[in-house]
Amino acid sequence: MSAPVFVVVGHPNKGKSSIVSTLAQDDRVEIAPDPGTTMHSRGFPMRVDGRVLYTLVDTPGFQRPRDVLRWLQQHETSVVDHPTLVQRFVEQHAGSSLYDAECRLLQPIIAGGGILYVVDGSVPFGSEYEPEMEILRWTGRSSMALINPIGQERYIEQWEAALGQYFKIVRVFNAMTAEFEKRLELLRAFGQLREDWRQPMEVAVADLVNERTRQRHRAADAIARMLIEMMTLTVAKTIPPQADAKAYYDVLEEEYKQKLRDLERTSRDQVQGIYQHYQIQREDAAAALVNSVVEGDLFAQETWRLFGQTKWRLAMLGAASGATVGGIVDASVGGASVLLGTVLGATVGGAMGWYAAEWSSNFRLLTLPGMDVLGLSGKCVQCGPTTNRNLPYVALGRARWHHRLIARRTHAQRHVIRLDPGQPQAGGMPPLEEREERTLEHLFGRIRRAAGSERVWDMVEELRIVVQQVLEHDEQA
Repeated sequence: MSAPVFVVVGHPNKGKSSIVSTLAQDDRVEIAPDPGTTMHSRGFPMRVDGRVLYTLVDTPGFQRPRDVLRWLQQHETSVVDHPTLVQRFVEQHAGSSLYDAECRLLQPIIAGGGILYVVDGSVPFGSEYEPEMEILRWTGRSSMALINPIGQERYIEQWEAALGQYFKIVRVFNAMTAEFEKRLELLRAFGQLREDWRQPMEVAVADLVNERTRQRHRAADAIARMLIEMMTLTVAKTIPPQADAKAYYDVLEEEYKQKLRDLERTSRDQVQGIYQHYQIQREDAAAALVNSVVEGDLFAQETWRLFGQTKWRLAMLGAASGATVGGIVDASVGGASVLLGTVLGATVGGAMGWYAAEWSSNFRLLTLPGMDVLGLSGKCVQCGPTTNRNLPYVALGRARWHHRLIARRTHAQRHVIRLDPGQPQAGGMPPLEEREERTLEHLFGRIRRAAGSERVWDMVEELRIVVQQVLEHDEQA
């Protein structure tokens, strides 16, 4: 069973490369607003576990379709010979600068690829598109049309009427915003182009759904490990016997906080890699602090206001967590919560009161057993692990938000990850369920008590299960 090949063709600068990048889940596809960015035909296979499910071929845009069609019509002898005549045109003009773009885009079609003809639904249909569609019809290959609304969708109906005369299947597909289910729907439509492609595309869809579950599992594991490392982190500095330990607190605390930031950044890199986003742009720290609670500083006041728990809620959870024994969370929806979903809803601001429970880095002064002869005796100042109960909730809230952005992001998107705190509705995440909160509080308490012991890592799987179910709820919302 060979993997289907789909050749993405059309007018220059109509979103062909964006379609390829999104459906191949490959952010290496070059995308730019200037016409002529794609100069050569190049295949981008969609792989799962090393096996190619299908291949998308990115091609240059048509340059001289009227001239090509004229040549074909002048040499026409019979409708039956149309595909052979297209092949003859390519053979005669391959290497010619005059028809270089047309030859490059027609070659993979002649080789057996299906045609995906892409147009921009934000601009009106014009007669200049007819020669392109007629040439593609002459190839005799299976084809469908994709209306990619780069801007507004005001001309969709006009395009559907025109394309329906040339293509058996016409679909509207925004390569920038299409979520996972929308992409699967399109892949199922690909299977309708040829009978021998139906089964491979059904297999591809099933494999992608399974891969999505595995990605969520791995992302949850990365987040769970980050939370445990944050809650158990310590940094220390040896100081002279007569030194004032408090003189080292500020420097040591900043080092401690930076390591927490680094743990979050490492986890984010892992999540982005899991979803095959390798070229996401990032803002500088100053701009990020202003523009995004996701990219902003972990210790910014706005971050803790949005993602932290109230003192009252922490007390309630602490009391309730004693009754939480298991690590398996009920998957039903409807539990009341005052964590992330509420603050990201319409009532962001004052409804939940004061969020930022006091920060504590938890300094300790340790005596080092010395060897006075060698002058090695002294003291050690240790910062952490923090006793602040809000840290894991803040870190988890930011990780949820980041994961949601990454999981929903198409590979055609090239903009900086940004979510303005002034528009919290863009997050759209549901609140944590009551039992999720209780289970998390129970696990967080156990992790704090086990800090400094290898036993703490025995809890990573329990925490992963909870986090994974939270991520599933986020994606379904």
